[in-house]
Amino acid sequence: MFELSILQWLVVILCAIFIGFTKTGVSSLGILVVTILMFIFPAKESVGILLPLLIIGDIFAVIYYRRNVVWKYLVSLIPWVLIGIMFGFYVLNEIDSEQLKPVIGALVLLLILLHVIRERLGERFNKWLPGSIWFIGLMGVLAGFTTMIGNAAGGVMAIYLLVKGLPKREFIGTGAWFFLFVNLIKVPFYIYLGLITTDSFLFNLSLLPTVIIGAFIGIKIIPLIPQRVFQILILTFAAVGALRLLIA
Repeated sequence: MFELSILQWLVVILCAIFIGFTKTGVSSLGILVVTILMFIFPAKESVGILLPLLIIGDIFAVIYYRRNVVWKYLVSLIPWVLIGIMFGFYVLNEIDSEQLKPVIGALVLLLILLHVIRERLGERFNKWLPGSIWFIGLMGVLAGFTTMIGNAAGGVMAIYLLVKGLPKREFIGTGAWFFLFVNLIKVPFYIYLGLITTDSFLFNLSLLPTVIIGAFIGIKIIPLIPQRVFQILILTFAAVGALRLLIA
């Protein structure tokens, strides 16, 4: 089991609760969790620690939104995602934790930038994006690569599903099924790379209740919080964390 200080345990528990939030509609929190965990654990190990927690949240979200999924948008995307996953696997196998930090930092900043552009332009952003197989392929490869190297495909998938014009519940439900499928695929790769171990799995089990609590809180409480202010705070903290990773 990992040796953490009381403060580190509190931060990790908070991150686990945030993961529950990400699976019930507050997707921008996912970027923050990725950056925070890399300050507590080595970069590569943090990726492996995070994955099982995400799967727990995915299972909860799929159960809750099981009727709200548009399968055709997933079927067309998955082959491209698998290509991105293989590319990400190669990168993870070739670099160490210190080399991974600036990669994740730059990636998080890019996703934050895309999120801000999307928020400011609204429907105009959708009209600028092509609906061709090339757009689907690009989004799929990017989603596969970013989820493999840093569990950070939330921003890419948000853009892809946004273009499809899905209602809120279908947006969340389709994304939940996508991430459950993709995250399960990643497990054997992470085990092979030594990113998921017996110790990390036992650590994940100890955090299981907090992920579930976070998901329930997200469902009940988050709709009552001003979304705009909440997202600005989260994205600001995530950007600061990403910059620290970038210059580390």
